[in-house]
Amino acid sequence: MENIINSGTFSLIILPILIFLARIVDVTFGTIRIIFVSRGMKWLAPIFGFFEIMIWLFAIGQVFNNLTNITYYVAYAGGFACGNFVGIWIEEKMAIGTLVVRIITRKDGIQLIEFLKSEGFGVTIIDAEGATGKVKIIYTIIKRRDLQQVVNIIKRFNTRAFYSIEEVRSASEGIFPHGKQGYISNFPGFFRLTRSGK
Repeated sequence: MENIINSGTFSLIILPILIFLARIVDVTFGTIRIIFVSRGMKWLAPIFGFFEIMIWLFAIGQVFNNLTNITYYVAYAGGFACGNFVGIWIEEKMAIGTLVVRIITRKDGIQLIEFLKSEGFGVTIIDAEGATGKVKIIYTIIKRRDLQQVVNIIKRFNTRAFYSIEEVRSASEGIFPHGKQGYISNFPGFFRLTRSGK
């Protein structure tokens, strides 16, 4: 083992790969930690923060021990870049949180409203005046994992409807589709999220 560590192959190939992978993991953990902080998950965020900084210390330590080797710098920077990509991908798969979808339509929107209701989504409708005349504003609070379904419903009933999507820090009560469960990607079962509806 000592011969492998002291060999040129280890310092030129294996260690840069380890630095690259360590940066991917630590940046990914950092992304997840930020998500947990923004969602108020105060017990999970410190756990990910602990492992994030431990891995980062390993990676930066190896770079500082080999300041003259450009390969280590490339591995460190490349791992950071890939870690951002992986972190964003995982964040999309986790789909944690609640969103408000605001739909503005010049049509009466009855079919759209009734279909959203039939799918278990709560809706609030407001008559309003827009730049081109009377419009309806339809609000619905949804779980983030249901966003694509809601967008597809909007496009199905009104391809020209304007809609915007915003993050919701917290929401009480609310009507959500029954009988669905969400999971944080492929994380262990204790990260399981369940949904409730009324």
